[in-house]
Amino acid sequence: MNPLLSHLQPYPFERLRQLFAGVPLPSAYSPISLGMGEPRHATPAFIKDALVAGLNGLANYPATAGEPRLRSACTDWLQRRYGLALDPATQVLPINGSREALFAFAQTVIDPSGGDAMAVCPNPFYQIYEGATLLAGATPYFAPSDPARNFAVDWDSVPDAVWQRTQLLFVCSPGNPTGAVMPLAEWEKLFALSDRHGFVIASDECYSEIYFRDEAPLGGLEAAAKLGRSDFRHLLSFTSLSKRSNVPGLRSGFVAGDAALVKGFLLYRTYHGSAMGPAVQNASIAAWSDETHVQENRALYREKFAQVTPLLEPVMDVRLPDAGFYLWAGIPAHLGMSDTEFARSLLAQYNVTVLPGSYLARDAHGSNPGAGRVRMALVAETSECVEAARRIVQFIQSRTESIQ
Repeated sequence: MNPLLSHLQPYPFERLRQLFAGVPLPSAYSPISLGMGEPRHATPAFIKDALVAGLNGLANYPATAGEPRLRSACTDWLQRRYGLALDPATQVLPINGSREALFAFAQTVIDPSGGDAMAVCPNPFYQIYEGATLLAGATPYFAPSDPARNFAVDWDSVPDAVWQRTQLLFVCSPGNPTGAVMPLAEWEKLFALSDRHGFVIASDECYSEIYFRDEAPLGGLEAAAKLGRSDFRHLLSFTSLSKRSNVPGLRSGFVAGDAALVKGFLLYRTYHGSAMGPAVQNASIAAWSDETHVQENRALYREKFAQVTPLLEPVMDVRLPDAGFYLWAGIPAHLGMSDTEFARSLLAQYNVTVLPGSYLARDAHGSNPGAGRVRMALVAETSECVEAARRIVQFIQSRTESIQ
């Protein structure tokens, strides 16, 4: 077995399963899960129809680069969404969901031969970044974050010695779990660092179409274009249909950006056997070509957050995020509970599942930035999320009364 496998930590949901083992569930309450970020809104019928219509293609091996129609649908979407004109033949590549592509991309761009390769990750973060780094033979560096600025990464605190060893930088905007969107000035700083040290930026943007402000979130390619980097050098953006179109089971997305990176990634994927099936390609073309269902989906989330957030604000440190479908909530200090104790007790008393924040971060620089917080995925129907919020309020109020 590859000895690097031993460095992988259990996935957050495996840790959650272990945390909840043996917890007696209260029969008075039906179970409500806010733990996993899995979209539960209905998949649009026209996407299902397109999937079925593409079944005739199952008799053929698909090309790793995807059908020209799919690549054009992706670049057409980039034009409509960000005002960008990319070459569908050289600057875009279909992927089987952003998760597998983020992992595979690290294997493509990291050169571990010198023994000192590093990849920089935000903290808290999406655990694939760490696993991809470790399996590529590099060392992850967890950049400090600032809780006072919605856990924005403090890039200035990363030592120059780390940047000199960095080959890959993972960024996530809108962020998981915080929902924060990186501003243009932050992108400008990262591009300057990339130019100075030569590392590649992998921009995870799978939550870009669920947002609550009037202005859509800034994307990495969009930021590059605004800053005169029309060749998108050292930059690849990763996006997905899972959240945008409520099709997590379709496993479909695309990467776009630096043509040289796309070329190398295509070579890797050709050997890796990562071609997207014809039926999935046909459904993806339909999904990328329609915005009405995305607007309707966004409206559902806006209504949900508009009802849930005010219920929790009086009892937790929580605010409406810029984007995404998570609430990153601070546990009241007076309860004297860790995030794992909070999650376990909440399940035992009110049958509501939340994810401890410490499971989404690593101990670094003397602390775990996720400690004392929980992530709530508002993916269920509005009525169910509202009921979960009410139970959480009851839980906190009852605990407060018991210690007064």
